[in-house]
Amino acid sequence: MNAPASKRPSIRWKGRKFLAWVLLLYLVLFLANQHATEAALLKTAKVIAEITPILLIVIFFTALINRLFHPEALAKHLGHESGLRGWLIALFAGILSHGPMYAWYPMIEDLKKHGLRDGLVVTFFYARSIKIPLLPLMVAYFGLGFTVLLSLYTVVASLLQGLILDRFCGRCDEGKEQNDD
Repeated sequence: MNAPASKRPSIRWKGRKFLAWVLLLYLVLFLANQHATEAALLKTAKVIAEITPILLIVIFFTALINRLFHPEALAKHLGHESGLRGWLIALFAGILSHGPMYAWYPMIEDLKKHGLRDGLVVTFFYARSIKIPLLPLMVAYFGLGFTVLLSLYTVVASLLQGLILDRFCGRCDEGKEQNDD
């Protein structure tokens, strides 16, 4: 069942001005140096041909993540007594999340109001640097060994950063409680 036209989200292509400027720049460059501009256009076409299959994989994984991942359901599993489960949820949620980081701030704030630990926030944000849909592109450019090693380092570092902040904030909270007494 289709939504009425007034309720459908409008689809706007925001890159028209940028495309126009790029085309104008290529025209000016073509007039100044035809051979260099042709070489640049051929290189651009080659890069687009190389990354198109990878971008299709990225689009597929992004759609899959949007369909399966519901961050609001995590609040009850991320409190101060969440243990290993909370750390694993924060880690994998960070890896699976996408979009601009600031879009996550309201949700994180809401989860914090429901008891989300600061260390889990750090782990979540640090783990966001691993992008599963982009891993094939990284493998294509840097190789499988580099990609796996960097991803493992990032996982370990995100957990360590979260543990360090949790420990630090725990001491801050203890000091705050002593001052309140």
